[in-house]
Amino acid sequence: MPPSPPRRGASVTRDLITLDGVSKHFSPTPSLAARLAGLVTGRRPAAVRAVTDVDLAVRPGEVVGLVGESGCGKSTLARLVAGLAVPSAGRVLFEGRDRASLPPRERRAAALAVQMIFQDASSSLNPRLRVEDIVGEAPVTHGLVPARERRDAVAALLGRVGLPADAMTRYPHQFSGGQRARIGIARALAVKPRLLVCDESVAALDVSIQAQVLNLFMDLRRDLGLTYLFVSHDLGVIAHIADRVCVMYLGRIVEEAPAETLFAAPAHPYTVSLLAQTPRLVPGKRRFTGLTGEPPSPLAPPPGCHFHPRCPAAIPRCRSEAPLLRPVGPGQRVACHRDRSEFLPETRGSAADPAVAS
Repeated sequence: MPPSPPRRGASVTRDLITLDGVSKHFSPTPSLAARLAGLVTGRRPAAVRAVTDVDLAVRPGEVVGLVGESGCGKSTLARLVAGLAVPSAGRVLFEGRDRASLPPRERRAAALAVQMIFQDASSSLNPRLRVEDIVGEAPVTHGLVPARERRDAVAALLGRVGLPADAMTRYPHQFSGGQRARIGIARALAVKPRLLVCDESVAALDVSIQAQVLNLFMDLRRDLGLTYLFVSHDLGVIAHIADRVCVMYLGRIVEEAPAETLFAAPAHPYTVSLLAQTPRLVPGKRRFTGLTGEPPSPLAPPPGCHFHPRCPAAIPRCRSEAPLLRPVGPGQRVACHRDRSEFLPETRGSAADPAVAS
């Protein structure tokens, strides 16, 4: 029996990666000390619902930004896309085919095609290895580069990310934070990926170094035709680099839209709140509105819309029924029971209203 088609429909034929109803739950395991102390009961511990029923597609050549508060599930979703975590439910498709059911050879090729760049370059680089080994080990192991050509291949990769060839003889601790970030990028590029999953890859860098690394990402996209899933809590970074933005809240995607549309006319109250918290250098307007309340625990998320305990526009329906992502404009989908004009009355009939623009 052939596999059922993804819920996103025919558009998946041009998607590089597709998440089809993907969820990831973590069930805590009692420690040995707790078991020996007799503190473990027969009751099953609550699972952490990190990602819940997410549909997402990443098309070849685009940059998808993923934003949200800390703890909303961004990093878990990134690891699912990169193949570093296995979904509890749903499917991850590579070019329209379920990655878990691919033959071994094709599964390995799919794994190499998606590489991850981590937030903390210091902890993701082996401190006992020289840069030549860090960058050159994977392509030789997977047969992409002959062992005798490894040194030349590493030198070329280091040059592409803006490091001198003699850097290959040094250890990670001998580099600055920005240089270590470039080494991490070179390591990911070594296996000739098509998609880079960047999990807060510039968050630990100074602003000036952030700009240099972001420009490097864009140069690599232009020169190598790379695709990116770019995870960040910094809306300024996402506005600069992303073509399309997905907003996550407590494990769910609540809004998806082209970057220009999302920043000009957000359609979900949570997105509106996030943008309102962004400091702006506007004369006479030095205050910004904070989002009140704390995110609920992923151990016991609230029923209905997860955002309703903090939402200023919540209605009784929000407390009992989880909204589905629905189209509200060209390329824009939102998981909200209300229209933007209902919780932002000043936008009704304006050019910024997505309903009017469409």
